[in-house]
Amino acid sequence: MEAPRRARKKAEGGASSNVFSMFDQSQIQEFKEAFTIMDQNRDGFIDKEDLRDTFAALGRINVKNEELEAMVKEAPGPINFTVFLTMFGEKLKGTDPEETILHAFKVFDTEGKGFVKADFIKEKLMTQADRFSEEEVKQMFAAFPPDVCGNLDYRNLCYVITHGEEKDT
Repeated sequence: MEAPRRARKKAEGGASSNVFSMFDQSQIQEFKEAFTIMDQNRDGFIDKEDLRDTFAALGRINVKNEELEAMVKEAPGPINFTVFLTMFGEKLKGTDPEETILHAFKVFDTEGKGFVKADFIKEKLMTQADRFSEEEVKQMFAAFPPDVCGNLDYRNLCYVITHGEEKDT
């Protein structure tokens, strides 16, 4: 007896046809709020002008047409909420779970203190595997600055990478 089609599809690693099943209700609500903010003209679709207006609202005035066109072309068609959600689902699909990222940092935290020296992490990021550029390291440290002793709180960093916001401490 064959498994139902949906079960077969999931077992084969295929995505469910319902993009809404990829996220819980609170995540969908957050995406809906983001979509509504970006849909500046409130027509139910995000287009180049909506993106331009969104960038302007964030203080970035001179966005090139080519850049906006490239963003819109990432979508298979007009960007309504379902397409928007699908695009984020595809982008997030490759993100490692928080525990996996934490474990990678814990390898370097031999004393189990929850932080590692920023200089050490910078050196590893620039010399191992998928090497970071100097600019990428600067961006990371701008977003997640080390403390006054040069320590990087990797637990908080991992939380932000996987949840998108800092933990309330």
